[in-house]
Formats: sequence, structure tokens, C-alpha cells
Amino acid sequence: MANFSKSNVPQFSVEVYQNEFLPEGGREVNAIVTVTSTGGGTSGGLPLTAASATPLGIPGQRTDAAVALMVDCSGSMDYPATKMRNARDATASAIDTLRDGTAFAVVAGTHVAHEVYPGGGGLAVADPATRAQAKQALRRLSAGGGTAIGTWLRLADRLLHSEDVPIRHGILLTDGRNEHESPEDLRAALDACAGRFTCDARGVGTDWEVKEVTGIASALLGSADIVADPSGLAADFTRMMENAMGKEVADVSLRLWTPVGAEIVFVKQVAPTVEELTDRRTEAGPRAGDYPTGSWGDESRDYHVCVRVPEAGIGQEMLAARVSLIIPDPAGGTPQALSQGLVRAVWTDDMAASTSINPQVAHYTGQAELAQVIQQGLDARKSGDTDGATAKLGRAVQLAAASGNEDTAKLLAKVVDVVDVATGTVRLKAKVEEADEMTLETRSTKTVRVKK
Repeated sequence: MANFSKSNVPQFSVEVYQNEFLPEGGREVNAIVTVTSTGGGTSGGLPLTAASATPLGIPGQRTDAAVALMVDCSGSMDYPATKMRNARDATASAIDTLRDGTAFAVVAGTHVAHEVYPGGGGLAVADPATRAQAKQALRRLSAGGGTAIGTWLRLADRLLHSEDVPIRHGILLTDGRNEHESPEDLRAALDACAGRFTCDARGVGTDWEVKEVTGIASALLGSADIVADPSGLAADFTRMMENAMGKEVADVSLRLWTPVGAEIVFVKQVAPTVEELTDRRTEAGPRAGDYPTGSWGDESRDYHVCVRVPEAGIGQEMLAARVSLIIPDPAGGTPQALSQGLVRAVWTDDMAASTSINPQVAHYTGQAELAQVIQQGLDARKSGDTDGATAKLGRAVQLAAASGNEDTAKLLAKVVDVVDVATGTVRLKAKVEEADEMTLETRSTKTVRVKK
């Protein structure tokens, strides 16, 4: 494990968990990389900016963060009428949670995007006066029109980049499907915004498309969730904004260097959620690649790294990969390494050593499979494949129990009747509440940490 510490920047540490022993002819090395950030975010009282050690929360002082709130104002938000009112109240709660000095804007989204506050193509600076003005502007929001989420994201991107701040974050709320632009238009908008700001996405009610909302959050390295009852929006928005206000370091990348002959098979985040990162690699010099992780506060995340190494003889060993945490230099110079860990390979004829699976690797392999079989089971159920759905969701019940993922087990129990947990024997429920099925699908990638 290696650390990097600098005043005013959270301290990052990297720990590598693996079974480094391979049998003769073995080529695949698996490791769980735990990255932990402490000393920034909400740690020890008032947060600190990345640029100074001055506590925030002082009226008139600028921070290093900007936030754009995107609120669905399409016609369906009027059915029931309480939905629009709850959305306004939730956005007001989020605005109240902004730290003084945070740059922010509110966007109303329909088939077009409209600046609700402050207007003029820029951002306001949070203080008592601007919060009051923004909440006054929210009262004028009304429902009408269609849904074209790509236009909301592009406007948020323009607004967030009207200020020179390192941390840029969006919060997006929708209640319907993205029916007024093509899937290609939304994909193009996500591609254009990826790496420029992070975004949490929420679906309210049950008339939205889970894969659209989770796809937005995934592309923009944020969280996704369902708020089935609109009355829960204010509490959820407050939690999201509190989390956003805890971010202290932006654009952190996981850099993997491999020696000649070795190659990365895959990289995925496995806690707190499963997120595939393999295809997001950007080259970072000879035999090195960067994988984006987004913004960090006080938190810990786990990543599963799989490396294919050249064959070697018994008794030989090699460095399979070097893992570093990297942040860009604000001045455009050489990126800064925050911490480092090593993945090793050692060839042995000790069968007990080479066939032992590291507990962390085993746990997260099961968690990744759990997320996959839930998605496959729900897709099979929607297509009418009862046998396929029963088999996949049965396997999910088995995996959730084995890994201690109690939250997912409870969600599964609302979709299937569990006959035998150990064998994964289940029966599909004849009637399932739409909100329960959507909640299971939306939260299927949420994992539990391995018990150390």
C-alpha cells in the first residue's frame, strides 16, 4: 500500500488484495484494488477547497464546485399534480443544501432546455439572497411539452463550463421516457458530456425507462435510483446534494501500467456499485492506460482488475501491473500521482497455493454475477421467457444470500417467491408491483463490501 498526502488535498491510499500464486502455465491474475480517500470531503468539520485551507460556508466566498439541477417539466409531470409540486420542493431543498459560494443553475427540461435560474447563460453564486431568488423562480415552473434529455445535458454542460472550477456536477430528475429525441441523440449528448461533469440521475414514479436513467448515470459516473413516491423526492435530493458538496477532488483516474507481454483483460468498479470501465481506457504513455473514476470526497471504492501475463516457469515471479491514482495538473503540466499499489504474479507447483481464490476476488466476482443475472432475469420476464427468468432470478437469490447482500435479497423477494435459498429455487410471482420491479432493476448493481 502507498499513500500520497498534501495539505488541502484528501489523502488517498491503495490496497491490493489478490492471490499472487499461479500454477505452471497460468496466465490470468485477478486483484481487488481498494481505493480510499480521507481528510477531505466532510471529514473533520467544514469541508476544504482543493485550492486553500480556508473553511467554506462563509458568505461571498467562492468554492471550487459548480452544480446544475435539471428538472423534468414535461406534460406528464402534471399527472398527478403533486408530482410537479414535489419536484419543485425537492429542488428547493437541494438549493438549501448548497454551500455558500457554490456556483449553481437550475434548468427546466422538456423537448427543449430552458434556464430557470439565474439566466443569461451563466451561474449564480450560492448565498442567502441567490437561494431565495432561485426558489422564487422555481414557483414559476409548470408542466407542459415533451422529453429530450440530451438537450438538458448539453445546456447543463454549457452552464457548468461558464465558470473555471474543477468540480462540476449535475442532478437530473425525469418522470418519463426520452421520446422527443432519438436514442442516438441522447448517446451523442452523453458522449459529449462524459468527462466534463458527473451526474446523478433519478426517475420519479414508474413511467420512465430504467435503462435510460441508469445509462445516463453510468456514462457520467454518477448514481441512479428510483423515487417511486414523489413525496420522497425532497429527502433524496437533499442526500444527493450533501454528497455532491462532499466532493473535493475531481477527475481522478485509475492508471494501470503493465510490463511487456502483459495486457489488461478488464477493469471494473465493484463497490459501491458495479460499473464496467474497460472500454473507457485512454492511453497514458507506453503500456499505461487511464480509467476514469470521477470526483472523490471521503469514501472508499473497490475495483476488480484482471491482467493476462506471459507464461513463466515454476519459481519465477513478475510485476503484473502497477496501479496508480492520478489527477490532472491544473496548470496543464504532468499529472500528479496520489497513491500506488502493485499486482504480482508468482508461479508455483504448490497446488493449494495456486488454486486458492482470494476472498475479496471471490466475493466481488459473485457480486458482478449477481448484477448480471438480475438484469438477465428481468429482461427474460419482460419477454415472456418464464423458465429463463426463473433460472436467472433463482441464481440471483442464491448469490445475494451467499454474499450477505440483504437489500438485494429483499428486493428479489418482491418479484419471486423463494422456495429454497441455498439451491436458488424460486417461483415467479403472478403479480408484481411495477415500482418493485423497477426498483430491483435500478438497484441491481449496488453491492455490499466484502467482510474483512
